[in-house]
Amino acid sequence: MTVDPSIALLTDRVAIVTGAAVGIGEGIATTFARFGAHVAICDRDVENMDKTASAIEAEGRRVVAAELDVRDGDAVTGFLDGVRSELGSVDILVNNAGGGFYANFMDVNAKGQDSLVRENFVSVTHFIRGVVPLMSESGGSIINLTSIEAHRAAPGFAVYSAMKAAVASLTGTLALELGPQWIRVNCIAPDVIPTPGIGQEMGVHTPLPVEGHVDDISAAAVFLASDMSRFVTGTTIHVDGGNLIAGGWHRNEDGSYLTHPAMGRGA
Repeated sequence: MTVDPSIALLTDRVAIVTGAAVGIGEGIATTFARFGAHVAICDRDVENMDKTASAIEAEGRRVVAAELDVRDGDAVTGFLDGVRSELGSVDILVNNAGGGFYANFMDVNAKGQDSLVRENFVSVTHFIRGVVPLMSESGGSIINLTSIEAHRAAPGFAVYSAMKAAVASLTGTLALELGPQWIRVNCIAPDVIPTPGIGQEMGVHTPLPVEGHVDDISAAAVFLASDMSRFVTGTTIHVDGGNLIAGGWHRNEDGSYLTHPAMGRGA
């Protein structure tokens, strides 16, 4: 393989992006189109999903868009049948759909827990089981959006965090099981990326003194979807401005670091 700009392109590849109406999913879907991919998208937010579809078509790419609850396995199967009929075999799957709500674990009832499990974990298994048979003999790329919360405690988001950790674990196992089919399976773990779902204004206390953007996630997704990452599987790209490695340290405006208030300023 010769490393040149062409290997970043996704020309005429077929990608599926779940939860593509707004935020990270919308960013990935439209970026894939700019890099040459045809894109199938789904979401429950039909109005904004239609805007994403229009943006993909404006890039001269084909698009399949469908209203879909990713927790519904039968509906996922129907959606994938339509994708295969309209676009052919699938090269890239991005499991982006998911979400949560703030509540201490003891305040989450069985119904709420079941919804979190199905939205953040079961939806991923639905799509992977459905898409792998649609991938060609040349393989493909599966990209699972997890979270920094998959790698640390998350008070107030216990079940959500546990499901993101489950997706990270599943990713590693599937990287081994699907590797012989040339299917690569990786994660992107974002943090402090302003989106409509979590808020548009965030204080910047990351080691990198800049606010993250959905385009930062899209760039990582292009890397994992393209031939640039042909030898990368079973790993997680942390797009978090350095927050995971910082642990409990927070950058002050003067460049110094502060850990727990009782411990005073860091060096």
